[in-house]
Amino acid sequence: MNMSTALNNALGGLSAASRGAAVVSGNIANALTPGYARRSLELATSPISGNGVRVVGITRHQDPVLIANRRVTDADLAAARTVSQFHSGFEKLVGTADDATSIAARLAQFESSLITAASLPGSAQRLDQAARAGGDLSSALNTASEGLRQMRSDADRTIGKQVNTLNQTLKDIEKLNARIPAIRNAGGDTGALLDQRQILIDQVNELVPVNAIARENDQVSLYSDGGLILLEGTAAEFSFTTTGDTMPHMTVGNGLLSGLEVNGRPVRVSGEFAQIKGGALMAQFAVRDELAVEAQADLDAVARDLIERFETAGLDPTTTATDAGLFTDDGNRFDPATQIGLASRISLNAAADPDAGGDSWKLRAGLGALVPGAPGDASQLQAFGAILTDTRPGPVAGFGTGSMRAAEIAEALLSKAGSNAHAADQRSSFAANAQLEMQKIVAEQGVDSDAELQRLMQIEQAYAANARIVAVVDELMDTLLRL
Repeated sequence: MNMSTALNNALGGLSAASRGAAVVSGNIANALTPGYARRSLELATSPISGNGVRVVGITRHQDPVLIANRRVTDADLAAARTVSQFHSGFEKLVGTADDATSIAARLAQFESSLITAASLPGSAQRLDQAARAGGDLSSALNTASEGLRQMRSDADRTIGKQVNTLNQTLKDIEKLNARIPAIRNAGGDTGALLDQRQILIDQVNELVPVNAIARENDQVSLYSDGGLILLEGTAAEFSFTTTGDTMPHMTVGNGLLSGLEVNGRPVRVSGEFAQIKGGALMAQFAVRDELAVEAQADLDAVARDLIERFETAGLDPTTTATDAGLFTDDGNRFDPATQIGLASRISLNAAADPDAGGDSWKLRAGLGALVPGAPGDASQLQAFGAILTDTRPGPVAGFGTGSMRAAEIAEALLSKAGSNAHAADQRSSFAANAQLEMQKIVAEQGVDSDAELQRLMQIEQAYAANARIVAVVDELMDTLLRL
């Protein structure tokens, strides 16, 4: 080997070592950066000297199977958290068994106040307390229904925001798909752009679980688990109209709520053949169109049972078959055709509500009574109290199919809400643990700081060796020139 060859080899080694140190330093610096994949320097024999080294490029290491499995857990967690937040929110609205302001507790307080009033029917104070306890019960149902409506409206608004985010993110991925090949063909490093694209795909995946398919020239196509084309050359365009303020009777079926469309075509967001399966977007649709609707039906069932009990024929001799009972649908008798949203409209009959200009003595004399009657007559109060303990067929299958007392129906509502919240919280915890484990596995396959430091030490040694060769060649040249 002559000095010229030795010098060229050493210079090539110095260049490779310098690039290698930069790559390793970048790995260490970005070990915890989301979306970052470990890089390594790709080397080959120099074609000039035949035994030197040259830098071919930088290889980005990523396991697509691990990434796909991690994305599954990301989407599962996003969906589970959304559902869990809804159920825990609804549980707070109806209350728990030990909550003094729960619907069941309000019903117990009303029943107790009727018994107390019946023990001293001439007491105006006790009659007022009974009337206000009835008002508190109806208000508890009103509040729970309004809170549920707001949760449903929030879900509708969240869907609108998520659709906007989904469209923008898919457009950004489309732009990166076009930019990456152009930069690679120009000899540039596309690693940072690939990292950025991976982060964007992860963002899409949390909303709609995706399958990423590698294409030529480092491009990628995206499909949903339900077979929907999200990105194939050009990005799909999703559309959704935010209603903002929903009402219990509004549904996609009656056209009062917007469904999801892609490129002008309806998208199935629920059921066995859903085109977007899992993820936060599908979960928000489930909250708006299924879970909130079912919860509203449960509240309405409790309200219906309460109203119908006090509309029982012969319960109050002072009223007719067309008069409203002690609890009303916004002042009217119950109409099965308008049951949806009943919990938001239930109210104590104004005739017996002192806070609404009525007279609480009508709890003793009868809602249609014109005069207070005998102050010692507790028969009507006892009848009102007894109707609450009568067993009637369960209002909905979710509360059981047997005959139930009013208190049992209210307790069933709380039990169902609590059970759903507990089950959803368990699923959310399981999803969080699964995602955490997958993140650990992916991290183990990512940047190992210890290994990178060892590699950096080897690069420093190689750099020193090549630098020494350059120094030796320089000394030899100086010696030759002095001869």
